[in-house]
Amino acid sequence: MLPNYFTVKQEGSDEVVIQKSRFIGYVKRVETEEEAQLFIHSIKKKHHDATHNCSAYMIGERDQIQKANDDGEPSGTAGVPILEVIKKRQLKDTAVVITRYFGGTKLGAGGLIRAYSSTTSQAINTTGVVERRLMKEIFVTADYSLLGKLENVLINSSYILDHIEYLDTVRLSIFVEEGKQEEFTNWIIDLTSNQVELADGTTKYLEIDV
Repeated sequence: MLPNYFTVKQEGSDEVVIQKSRFIGYVKRVETEEEAQLFIHSIKKKHHDATHNCSAYMIGERDQIQKANDDGEPSGTAGVPILEVIKKRQLKDTAVVITRYFGGTKLGAGGLIRAYSSTTSQAINTTGVVERRLMKEIFVTADYSLLGKLENVLINSSYILDHIEYLDTVRLSIFVEEGKQEEFTNWIIDLTSNQVELADGTTKYLEIDV
């Protein structure tokens, strides 16, 4: 599993008008090629009357799956520019469909490349980008007398205080970047003069807005 990577939020869209042509950008997070194809098919069905529904997607930890489709636009003027924006933004597991309704003015190859690129960028910006970080959950059990101190220092640290359980003692769920568990353990023991109990929880990705 990658320690961190960038991807889009779940789904979004935006629209641009260029030389009277409507370009509608749709963005979706996908984890398999099947999901990407279903997404593209759904947009094509929604805009069955559009002049073009051009698309691209990039999937996999190492971007193993990369596809681009011009859907009738001149070769290399639509799908590839969409894919290049995804690559430039270093977005994994991302699919984009740009629907075009022709407005009567031809844009030429350069104009089409710019139009599909800029619409992709705008749709991604509107949808939003997140960084997914692989984090390890660590439970810290302590006496109530330490709660105020722990909350204060954690809020101002790089660690993420997820939730607190109020039992006979207090148990804090804290997420630490994978690989930094030992650093955190030493820090929390020193902070509390070793008056806490530590236990491992789950490992999962947490999303942070970019």
